Amino acid sequence: MLNVERDEISLLDLAIVLAKHRKLVIGMPLIAAMIAAAISLLLPNIYTANVRILPPQQSASTASALLNQLGGGLGGLAGSIAGIKNPNDLYIGMLKSRVIAENLITRFGLEKVYDQKFKSDARQVLDASTMIFSGKDGIISIDVNDRDPKRAADIANAYVDELMKLTSVLAVTEASQRRLFFERQLAQAKASLIAAERATRSDLEKGGLANVDSQGRAMVELTARLRGQISVKEVQIGAMRAFATNLNPDLQKNQEELLALKRELARVEGTSSVTTLEPTNNGVSSGLDNLGRLREMKYYETIYDLLAKQYEVAKIDEAKDASIIQVLDKAIEPNRKSQPKRAIIVMVSFLVAAVLAIILAFIHEAIRRLKIDPRQSERLAILKSYSHIGRSTK
Repeated sequence: MLNVERDEISLLDLAIVLAKHRKLVIGMPLIAAMIAAAISLLLPNIYTANVRILPPQQSASTASALLNQLGGGLGGLAGSIAGIKNPNDLYIGMLKSRVIAENLITRFGLEKVYDQKFKSDARQVLDASTMIFSGKDGIISIDVNDRDPKRAADIANAYVDELMKLTSVLAVTEASQRRLFFERQLAQAKASLIAAERATRSDLEKGGLANVDSQGRAMVELTARLRGQISVKEVQIGAMRAFATNLNPDLQKNQEELLALKRELARVEGTSSVTTLEPTNNGVSSGLDNLGRLREMKYYETIYDLLAKQYEVAKIDEAKDASIIQVLDKAIEPNRKSQPKRAIIVMVSFLVAAVLAIILAFIHEAIRRLKIDPRQSERLAILKSYSHIGRSTK
């Protein structure tokens, strides 16, 4: 019974203290809420546009190859290839790259929009205004905050556009790596073929190639074709080594085919060591020169034809690889602001001020009681005297 009475007395004492300092307890939170409301009204409205994309899933080896192409462009990502558990991290790193950020700054003139003198400062503001993350469902979300709702949606969609451009330049999948490799080799073979055709055409105009007999031409064409096939097979094996190990069955098959072509070339060259040439006004050396021209042209022609076929196959494989970034939800112009949340700002300010007001009320009441109590008042005087002594010594 005594404990209950003490509890009632203590609660009553608390209520008395709060009632005694009601102006502070009520007035301070109200003033803080009004100030917070005024400040929140001055803050500009921020709109958030969201776009959701589903990137193609990549293996760890493909991610490693792509980051090697990016080099220092993605900084820390290149140094932690083995730690990539989620393939989406690769595309998030690309979206956060400096290349895409600077393209967006130039595209939308964000230096003027953000009132920044340097592009690096505008990039920092853009990074702070953008949130890119991947959910457990494997979908990448891009949130862009901006004062202009239309610009927020345009920048969010532009992130996807720039990512597609970047993936079209970089070889992201194994098939695209092969396609890019054969594309470069095909361009070199085309240039060599054009040069060989020009030299052969010059000899044709002089009538020199007519001095080569049909048997010689057939052996030259066969030899050139075999050499071209060997060269293309070596190029193909070199391309496969970029993503395949020595135990890969396709790689082993191509290596066996290369050995078979080399044996066939050795056999043909061994049986055709002597070539019959028709006599010419310039002698046998002219016929040998003509055979050399013809062999060179046939060689580059064979290489070009075979590389063109490999290039087409790689393009088909790339299309089958489905390395297409699919847009699930395109960003639309938001019709409601996302920031500032004025009601929350006012409510939080009111609650924080209320807690501080209650604490101040009890502190004020405690000091008042110390002054009333003689013993406590004497101790308080001693404390003040020591504080004065400390000030005088300083």
